[in-house]
Amino acid sequence: MKNIFVVSIFLCLSLVSFAQVTIKIDPNAEQKVVSPYLYGRNNSLSTDPGKVLNINWTLLQDAGVNFFRENGGNNATKYNWRRKLSSHPDWYNNVYANDWSSAAKALQTNMPSAQGMWGFQLIGKAAKTNTANFDDWGYNKSQWWEGVNQNLAGGGTLNKTGSKAAIEGNSNLYLENWTADSTVGILNNWFGSLSLDKSKLQYWNMDNEPEIWSGTHDDLFPTQPSAEEFMQKYFAVAKKARAAYPTIKLVGPVTANEWQWYRWGSANINADGRTYPWLEYFIKRIAEEQKTSGVKLLDVLDIHYYPSSKVISEVVQYHRVFFDKNYVYPEANGVKTINGGYDNGQNKEYIFARCNEWLDKYLGPNHGVKLGLTESGIALTDPNAVAVWYASTLGEFMKNEVEIFTPWSWSIGMWETLHLFSRYNKTISIKGQSSEEEFVSAYPTINAKKDSMTVVLVNRSTTTAKNTSLSFDNFTINDKNPKSLTIKNLPSSETFVSHTQNALSGSSLTVFDNNISISLPPLSITSIQLTGKAENYVAVVLANEKIQINEGLKVFPNPSQEFLETNIEGKIQVFDANAQEIKVISEGNKVKISDLNTGLYFIKITNKKGEVFGTKFIKN
Repeated sequence: MKNIFVVSIFLCLSLVSFAQVTIKIDPNAEQKVVSPYLYGRNNSLSTDPGKVLNINWTLLQDAGVNFFRENGGNNATKYNWRRKLSSHPDWYNNVYANDWSSAAKALQTNMPSAQGMWGFQLIGKAAKTNTANFDDWGYNKSQWWEGVNQNLAGGGTLNKTGSKAAIEGNSNLYLENWTADSTVGILNNWFGSLSLDKSKLQYWNMDNEPEIWSGTHDDLFPTQPSAEEFMQKYFAVAKKARAAYPTIKLVGPVTANEWQWYRWGSANINADGRTYPWLEYFIKRIAEEQKTSGVKLLDVLDIHYYPSSKVISEVVQYHRVFFDKNYVYPEANGVKTINGGYDNGQNKEYIFARCNEWLDKYLGPNHGVKLGLTESGIALTDPNAVAVWYASTLGEFMKNEVEIFTPWSWSIGMWETLHLFSRYNKTISIKGQSSEEEFVSAYPTINAKKDSMTVVLVNRSTTTAKNTSLSFDNFTINDKNPKSLTIKNLPSSETFVSHTQNALSGSSLTVFDNNISISLPPLSITSIQLTGKAENYVAVVLANEKIQINEGLKVFPNPSQEFLETNIEGKIQVFDANAQEIKVISEGNKVKISDLNTGLYFIKITNKKGEVFGTKFIKN
């Protein structure tokens, strides 16, 4: 009996090891427009006019970088655009030259289709001179040591054994007052005097990590200001920016890390007789001030995220922190304070899902606020784990309409992943359902015509190849032997040079009965490119009917920002992706859509004969 028991266990383990993962893909389900600004980076450019033109623009273009966050993080808080100076809080508060306008000009010259993001200063002070700098070269040839955070600019006295100065420097010697008018003045300078293209400089960070100013900018705030004090600074700048530049995208509050998603400084916020986590309070106050002022004060809710694990099996699950309500996060910390106190039972983050719930609660369901992660970095450097983490995060953000993703740290494996996604993915995310989501995910995208599809498959298992079968609903594959490209077994040195010189390995697959079988190597990313034809209906129920697509119906331009025109006249109804009617025109063939949020919509036209036509369009 003992031997039979052992054999049974072995057979069970074997079945588990070799069980096939099934993927079901449906182009008519869960359609979401993929933001091109997920393909972003931090600090790719130089603020030194003599160096900014020496950037490897070909690398950035070939890799597909489409969004550049260039404000320098903490160095943005005291930036003076008039003097082109900034005080560096992580280096004695010394003041150095920073020419954002040269970087912006170079970006628009060399990558005119890309979007650039800089930032506003809310703290109330900005750099004015470098004459009061601490002589770091004379002290230790400008080498890093634990005291670089000492407040020594402005005549401070060095403390050789700690992180705090023996005597604090006088900030008035290197900073000047900086009002809301001063910070917003950069808009008139850039879009007036310098004639920069404002359509490619829409996004602006509302400063940086204010909930830890008492640590990063303790020369001005040795004790943390209140959350409400910050909100008033935020409102003042946001209103002036919106008045000067109505189409601006305000990106805030730019929180520092997981702890600060919930905590203002070291504490929760108490207001209205209850305890609020920081991000909920921020959203609540935005909603209240918008209602009072009639001014939209937030376009992208922005957070930062710096997890610390070096365990590969944990790192490749980080993508689940944002939307997965069932994921028990090993590094959960701040979330334990979400209700006040410290509750160890609170260990599921789903921070972006929480933010969406708070946005709906306080701003209403059609608030139009998107989500962004503008700083992130992981502690390990294994190229294959890095690539899988990055791919998984990009995939989840595509599925959930995240607007911006700009990692702060950049490691080997990320260039390859960015290139694979930006070069080969399509513009609309669709449903890809996996039977083993923890280890294998499918991130399919399709083009607007629905005749070209890319399926990205990620295998997060560190040791096991995953035999995977893909089936397709409402899509007929034309290719008999479609191509796949795979990232796997990356070395410790950089492999990405250009679009034609990189580590992608290609192979041909076989389509059988509209299905594809493939073996996914451990810690790998595979992209499959397909052509085909979607079913001839819009798979959304509008008034309990599936609207048939008539081949003669044309909607143009598509995508569009302002207006749509059709070649069929009649009653026009516009529906969102959830089949909710949002616009009706009694008769005609033109629709104004500039008031709609970015995304996928459906249009239904009933002509005078009672014939019904339908199709979809994208508002960009």
